[in-house]
Amino acid sequence: MRCGVGQSTLSLSVGDITTRPADAIVNAANRRLAGGGGVDGAIHRAGGPSIIRETAEKYPGGCETGSAVVTGAGDLPARFVFHAVGPVWHGGYRGEEARLRSCYRARLNLALRHGCGSIAFPAISCGVYRYPLDLAAAASFEEVASVLNTSPPLEVEFVLFRDGVYAAL
Repeated sequence: MRCGVGQSTLSLSVGDITTRPADAIVNAANRRLAGGGGVDGAIHRAGGPSIIRETAEKYPGGCETGSAVVTGAGDLPARFVFHAVGPVWHGGYRGEEARLRSCYRARLNLALRHGCGSIAFPAISCGVYRYPLDLAAAASFEEVASVLNTSPPLEVEFVLFRDGVYAAL
């Protein structure tokens, strides 16, 4: 799927985010920025040890949920990795939607500040953090479209690991 939003393009695909030649890819990271499973582990494995070294040097305190940190992309076909710590799902009563929206908004703003023309997102918080896919899809698409409606041109791709996630979005 591909559509225009403002001056930008928003697309949805199934695949491996570590192979996307975007200016920036978003990592669904943990608060310690220490690597892990899922998207986080895949990005660290494909990007090589320079990413973990850089996060340890620049961000020894980690990253709070909803805020943004940036590193180089190591061996990935991107210039930057924007690390996103999404909210853990607790039934929707602890501000999860606002925090998820903040993850997307903060990464888009980072992309614009760093002169990126393209950014690739995973489905943040939809793995081990258990955010329901349908609710995450609505919040993430609305937030991204809201930013793109008033931003300079930007290519935004949601790269989803499996068909079930794609179907939910």
